[in-house]
Amino acid sequence: MNKELLDIYSDYLISQNHYATATGLSDLLEGSISHDKVTRFLNKNHFGSKELWRALLRKI
Repeated sequence: MNKELLDIYSDYLISQNHYATATGLSDLLEGSISHDKVTRFLNKNHFGSKELWRALLRKI
């Protein structure tokens, strides 16, 4: 699992007050991470609510 991308994605989820999307994250980062890379990362790893909560809990 790419910890750096997970950290970026979890920060993005925390900061969003609307729908969070891979395209939205890519736009926010001005294309430095493509939406395809985010989508592949999420599809490759199992992120149920329990796993995402653990990752986000460290940030809160």
